[in-house]
Amino acid sequence: MSVVHRLTAGWLVDHLSFINQCGYEICDSFAHPGGVTPNTSATSTEDCHSISAFAALPSSSNGPSYGPGNAVGTEGKRAKMRYVFREEFFDVSKPHITAAPEEQLCQGCPEVSLTEKKANSNKEEYQEGAKSDAGDSHATARKVCYKRKRKCMFNQGELDALEYHSKVRKLIWEGTLHLVQEGLKSGFLHHTTAKLSCRKDNVPQHIVCGLAELCEMAKQFPAVNESDHQAVRVLEEETSSAEQDLLSCVMENSSDCAKIIVLMGQKYLVPPKSSFLLSDISCLQPLLNYKKKYDVIVIDPPWENKSVKRSNRYSYLSSWQIKQIPVPALAAPNCLVVTWVTNRQKHLRFVKDELYPHWSVKTLAEWHWVKITTAGEFVLPLDSLHKKPYEVLILGRVQGDVKEASRKSEGVLPIPEHQLIVSIPCSLHSHKPPLAAVLAEFIKPDVECLELFARNLQPGWTSWGNEVLKFQHIDYFTLLQNE
Repeated sequence: MSVVHRLTAGWLVDHLSFINQCGYEICDSFAHPGGVTPNTSATSTEDCHSISAFAALPSSSNGPSYGPGNAVGTEGKRAKMRYVFREEFFDVSKPHITAAPEEQLCQGCPEVSLTEKKANSNKEEYQEGAKSDAGDSHATARKVCYKRKRKCMFNQGELDALEYHSKVRKLIWEGTLHLVQEGLKSGFLHHTTAKLSCRKDNVPQHIVCGLAELCEMAKQFPAVNESDHQAVRVLEEETSSAEQDLLSCVMENSSDCAKIIVLMGQKYLVPPKSSFLLSDISCLQPLLNYKKKYDVIVIDPPWENKSVKRSNRYSYLSSWQIKQIPVPALAAPNCLVVTWVTNRQKHLRFVKDELYPHWSVKTLAEWHWVKITTAGEFVLPLDSLHKKPYEVLILGRVQGDVKEASRKSEGVLPIPEHQLIVSIPCSLHSHKPPLAAVLAEFIKPDVECLELFARNLQPGWTSWGNEVLKFQHIDYFTLLQNE
């Protein structure tokens, strides 16, 4: 199970286990004698069509088995091949930055953080300096400039963030401590980390897949006639298609096995019972044509911030652009909407005060994803001034028909406030932990789920984004040896 422990404070989640339970098992129709595949590397892209898919696996009455050692094959028969996500990406054995001894998790929770004291001290010094030099603007500027070099001064946004941190700090500290203690007792977390068998210098850190660039190129494709438009394309055995077909409709793997597609010479794994649309925000019509209404919508917007602008590595959307996402057209009555938010208070206020009201969504709760090492330490000091070891999720429900909302909420628990999702983070940038398991107790089974701005796929979910296949790239996986 991806949920290792469930306590009052929240969940301790095994992200790697969740990925490997998705069923990345395929049937190779070209099985080799004796069940031995000569090349077990997951990186080969030779002999590929534009898009290719393999047939479904025969499943038992209990469904497909996703345990290790399932790869079998004999001459003339199909061979089951199982892929697992590379565990090196979750080998976070040491904090990125080590906290001071008095700030470490095992030392207890001080009532007032060191950061808060520094912030208050600097704020007072800044205000006193400004008052004393009020009659001389040049002197004030020099004094402020000098103080910025001598000490860390806080702007209003940073002071707001510190104020928010002071409110949630004890809750995060104590909740994480309880979940970590359970993880250490059960052996899921451990103070010593064994060396992994795979050498880290063989781990692909930056795979160039060009998905976002492909979405940009797709805008130059000839327009598809609306009357001839195919809303969904089902991945079949040994099918091939041009990039234009892939980008113009929702792709669906309705079988009980994984499939492989090849796009621009790169292989991607598609888990069973999943669907996706590869496009940018200007090409959302195929998702609307899919004509599904979703009971859960998870959104991970590319928030605009200074570091993103400076690096020019990632695209971002303005607040106005995010408001244009047609969530009301995609949401079913009483839909649960979950939005990932950075620790900037500007974004937090925008979601609560503007975005959710614009979508007729009522805010219900704030949750926090807390990132820890395999030993149960925060990956960053909890009071770090630059980055925090946690991120925020805002949960809300679409407001609508009262009777329909009442019917859909029968038998499910109300959304609690201030829950923690504690996990070892993936070392790949922006690979968020799965929410399916933690949301299960608050939604009915077999509901329709959608993730917007997704970078990976999940069974039972529809995913959309201009990098929706990013972490499905086969180089992130290892093909288990056939037995």
